[in-house]
Amino acid sequence: MTRPKVLISDKMDPNAARIFEERGCEVDVITGETPEQLKARIADYDGLAIRSSTKVTADILAGADNLKVIGRAGIGVDNVDIPAASSKGVVVMNTPFGNSITTAEHAIAMIFALARQIPQANERTQKGEWPKNDFMGIEVTGKTLGLIGAGNIGSIVAARAQGLRMKVIAYDPFLTPERAIEIGVEKVDLDTLLARADFITLHTPLTEETRNILSAENIAKTKKGVRIVNCARGGLIDEAALAEALDSGHVAGAALDVFQTEPAKESPLFGKPNFICTPHLGASTTEAQVNVALQVAEQMADYLVSGGVSNALNMPSLSAEEAPKLRPYMKLAENLGSLVGQLAHGNLTRISVEREGAAAELSGKPITGAVLAGLMRQYSDTVNMVNAPYLAKERGLDVREIRHDREGAYNTLLRVTVGTESGERSVAGTLFGTDAPRLVEIFGVRIEAELEGHMLYIVNEDAPGFIGRIGSLLGEAGINIGTFHLGRRQAGGEATLLLSVDAPIPPELVRQACALQGVKTVMPLEF
Repeated sequence: MTRPKVLISDKMDPNAARIFEERGCEVDVITGETPEQLKARIADYDGLAIRSSTKVTADILAGADNLKVIGRAGIGVDNVDIPAASSKGVVVMNTPFGNSITTAEHAIAMIFALARQIPQANERTQKGEWPKNDFMGIEVTGKTLGLIGAGNIGSIVAARAQGLRMKVIAYDPFLTPERAIEIGVEKVDLDTLLARADFITLHTPLTEETRNILSAENIAKTKKGVRIVNCARGGLIDEAALAEALDSGHVAGAALDVFQTEPAKESPLFGKPNFICTPHLGASTTEAQVNVALQVAEQMADYLVSGGVSNALNMPSLSAEEAPKLRPYMKLAENLGSLVGQLAHGNLTRISVEREGAAAELSGKPITGAVLAGLMRQYSDTVNMVNAPYLAKERGLDVREIRHDREGAYNTLLRVTVGTESGERSVAGTLFGTDAPRLVEIFGVRIEAELEGHMLYIVNEDAPGFIGRIGSLLGEAGINIGTFHLGRRQAGGEATLLLSVDAPIPPELVRQACALQGVKTVMPLEF
């Protein structure tokens, strides 16, 4: 078996390469390449491990025909074109927890630096001055800290601030009342936070909703004398507006580890006596650098070797332990999606994926992704579970997931139903044993069959002699029948026939089959 190949294109802890090797991957460490060099090289690799230096653009991804996963050792993925990766079918992972403590501690350090003006006092003292009376600080004890964002890093900052006897309030649309109680913060709206906080720290990703969340308008709503810290993402603060607020004294001090443009060679904030900054050091500790490198290697190797998906930004998570259990279901799901996609006529408008019995207890997202991958294969030969949902969305397909608690005729069952201009069409399947996918129903007709290889689907009048006629036709054409599956709703009505054959059915043979007496539909299938 060929081992997956991984390229590490940015400097990271050497133990990352060791982990890739130990887990069954080949790895090359080639850093400092130009975009043109990376574009020329990337087609040879299944995985790309990066830090912040490598920019994975749509142009680079265009040539990455074998690439399956990009792993970012760190939280931010601003340097990866995620939509382009998704359309290419490439999983994008990050390591959201490897540097959480480090970044949170940096924010706390910035709070202290602002409160006691440590950088400014240090600079003048080292010049031989003794400016003891020029630096009157404030205590953080008893002050109100306002968190904009109370996720993983924000909650760690809250815990540290509470240890300093600060009152912590938080604005976060995703923060539930229960979680707020759990981490010991008061949940408030943004205007309330701006009006009450003595210190404000930001801990959100940069999105269209959070861009310039501290705009000129919102900075004007803050409490006079507020101190602002940003160790999250550049672009969350209007830097020109912050500079004006520092000049006016409305904002007593600001500390930034991140800037809208990096590296920040110039900024309206530079030179302000009440401003301090660091060059994006939030994750820069020995422990964090080791943690994120090891974590990204483990995640990528799990995906490439066993199919486990952790911390993916464009695909549902699937642990390495879950993957073997889900694999036969995902094969069944993909086959059902492919079957209904090949047989359903007209423009598809909606699709539902129903799970019952043992299937209802499994994670639904990977199963739905597999169904869509099978369905979308008729539109693209590079479709997979990653880009299939995006292709479905582009086509305006309404996707629904339905989970049933009921017990049916089968221990486990998947049903895929598509809506077309001419009505709904449904297929269903189960597992025989624990790992043998089987079709059990097609368009309301009970029929048991393995979906594999070359197959022929026929709907005909249920009348004597038909089986002999189709067998003779295929035999005369030199097409050997592998398996034969027959179902019908009632005697004398319509019968459904599924044949597996040892070679593709040529178009001329399909036309001859259609001309047989009693035949209503003939379609070759491929799985």
